[in-house]
Amino acid sequence: MGLKASWASFFIFLYVLAMLRPVFPLFEYIVDQDYIAEFLCINKEKVEMQCNGKCYLMQRLNEQNEEKKQNLPKIAMEEYPIGFIDVLAIPAQKTGITGSTSVLHYSNNYSFLFSDSSFRPPSLRV
Repeated sequence: MGLKASWASFFIFLYVLAMLRPVFPLFEYIVDQDYIAEFLCINKEKVEMQCNGKCYLMQRLNEQNEEKKQNLPKIAMEEYPIGFIDVLAIPAQKTGITGSTSVLHYSNNYSFLFSDSSFRPPSLRV
């Protein structure tokens, strides 16, 4: 394996890791569901809720969403002014026939490929 292939594999691994990061709490919950339900569940005293650790999962997902919101950079639109084009300032071009010369151009781009093969889709036999 060459150096380029190893670097490519490394970056693919980082990409996959970054894509799986949002669902990591769900994988953690699936793998450790019994432990979470017994020791980490917030509502384990309320048996009628049948939470089984889902409260802990929701807490972890909310923490991750808050962390994601905090890591996003703040963009001030005042720093990036958008200029608008004055449509009325663009001169309109005249189209049509001027004198005896036509400015319209016709292009025939149609083509047909004839094939005499008798292709039939396979039939469904029951």
